[in-house]
Order: sequence, then structure tokens, then C-alpha cells
Amino acid sequence: MLTSNQVGFAAMLMQFCFKNVHSFLAALLGWILRDSGTQVQQTLVGRISRPKTRPKEQKEGSSTQLTTPSSVNYHFTRQCNYKCGFCFHTAKTSFVLPIEEAKRGLRLLKEAGMEKVNFSGGEPFIHERGNFLGELVRYCKQELQLPSVSIVSNGSLITETWFQKYGDYLDILAVSCDSFNEDTNKVIGRGQGKKSHLDKLHKVQNWCREYKVAFKINSVINTYNVDEDMTEQINALSPVRWKVFQCLLIEGENAGENSLREAEKFIISDQQFQDFLDRHQSVKCLVPESNQKMRDSYLILDEYMRFLDCREGRKDPSKSILDIGVEEAIMFSGFDEKMFLVRGGKYVWSKADMKLDW
Repeated sequence: MLTSNQVGFAAMLMQFCFKNVHSFLAALLGWILRDSGTQVQQTLVGRISRPKTRPKEQKEGSSTQLTTPSSVNYHFTRQCNYKCGFCFHTAKTSFVLPIEEAKRGLRLLKEAGMEKVNFSGGEPFIHERGNFLGELVRYCKQELQLPSVSIVSNGSLITETWFQKYGDYLDILAVSCDSFNEDTNKVIGRGQGKKSHLDKLHKVQNWCREYKVAFKINSVINTYNVDEDMTEQINALSPVRWKVFQCLLIEGENAGENSLREAEKFIISDQQFQDFLDRHQSVKCLVPESNQKMRDSYLILDEYMRFLDCREGRKDPSKSILDIGVEEAIMFSGFDEKMFLVRGGKYVWSKADMKLDW
């Protein structure tokens, strides 16, 4: 028969064993979870909570929610025949993807939910005299059957022959024009030799009407044009949209030591930009975009099909969608879907739905 002292000793021994087994199991489980790359949080009573995972290379502040790339801007070339002083996608390389690789990337985007693609540069008509661009436009409309295919161009290299060959596949053509004073355009760098930028603007507008392509104008407001009144000229050209941008600085592109442009002298204040908008408030097609709206409300693909994150005032690239797919790459885009909607990024963008009077 056990004495009371023996019973007490046995109880203490059992308690000691259970305590050490619990500690051993907790430590073992923690080691296993840490080894699998997860973060373990332990509660005050020693229990292990559900592990929290985080992608190894995900940037601080990146969204973990899946973003649908409904509207994508593909800057497939950086080459340009103009020298606009405020350009923020400058000619740092002459690289252009082989067309089959570009098509593969566009198909990946379509499968991920892309409804609208906008081709830009540089100057998109400069590569292969516009034929590379034309084939991508045809592919996106005819084979991918995208609701909207658009282009942003300076207009100088566009020909009527291009419209005859590819006009049916294009929904919107935007031509950049910052001033209706030819000398001001030249000072800005939007010009080439003795050719008139404004004469070509009117030619392209006429071709758009003839070949049933919606015509749009983009203007960057800066120190050289901020005091202009463009109401009369814009109304006469009657674009479906007049996008008015506040001049933006991007480190490494048009500002900083490694940049090809020095755009500081073009920068205007928020109040100056607002004054310009107030002066043109009667223009019904005006769509204003301040620096705040513009910086993180665009999904931008560079010439390697990498998403560019502009939130820190520079362009930080993801890995290419051709290597890691759209879903993973888009996590590094810095894209603000709410701001995209606030700035009017979603609109009637298929010419079939515009009901325009051709």
C-alpha cells in the first residue's frame, strides 16, 4: 500500500512528464511550420495559432486580392521621333518583343479578364512603319475579340494606307496635342523639322471620321501651355474624349540623375492645373487627370511585358507576365482599382456602342 508521500511524489512526477511532453510537442510543431516558410504566432497560453503566409517577394503594401486587368496600357516600344521635354516613358532601350511573344502575352491578359488594350510608346507607329502595331490591333480585335482596342500616338507617322488596312479593327485613336500654337508645340518638343503638328492632327481627325475610328485628343498641361484657352479648337475637332493631364515627374524617366529628360521646368502647381480646368469647364468631352489620379490608376506594361509600379514616383517593374503569368505579376503593379474608376477609366470604349454620327 502506497503512503501519502509516495502518492504525492508520483503525482509530481506525472505532472512534470506531461509538462515536458507538451513543451516538446509545441517546439516540434513550431520547428516544422517555420521550416515550411510560414510565420507562427503563439498565444499567451502557449497554443499555436493559424499560420500567416506572405509571398516571398511581395512588396510592402501590395494587394493580396486578385486584380482583374480590365484595361491595360501596353508600351511595346520606347523609341520616338519626337523629343517632348516632359516625356515619362523615354527611349532607354530599343527592345521590342517578337510579335508572337507579344501576342502570347496579350492572350494571357485576355484570359485574365482584359477587355481593353491601349497601345502606346514611345511612338507606336515607329516600329516597322506601323505594321507591327497594325498586326497587334488586328489580332486583339479579330482573334481575341476584345471589346476595345485603342492607340495613343503623336500622329506624325500615321498614313491613310494604315487606316485602309487596319482601321476596321481599331476602336479609338488618341493623338497627343499640347497646344494650338505651333511655336509652343516646338518649344515643348512635339514636332519634327518643318512639319506642322497641327496640320497632321487635322488630317488624322478626318481619317478617323472616314474610316469610322473614334477620335480622341490627349494634352499634357505644363508651364508653356497652362495659360492657353483651347475651347474653340477642341470643340471644332469634336473628339469623343479630351484627356487633360497634369505634367508628372517620374524618377529615372524625366527626373533624377539617370533620366533622359529634365521635366522640372514643365511642372505646374495643383492650383494652376485647376485654373486651366476651370477655363475649359464648358468643354463637354474634357476628362481631367491630376497627378494624384494618374500615378497609380493605370495598369502599365513595358516593352518586356512587366507591370510598372509608379507609387513611389518611379517605375518599379514586376517580372514579365510571359515568365510568371498575369495573376502573380499584377500583384506588383501598384494598381488602385478604385482610383481607376474614380478617374473615369471605365467608359463606353467600344466604337460599336458609341453610336457616333460617322
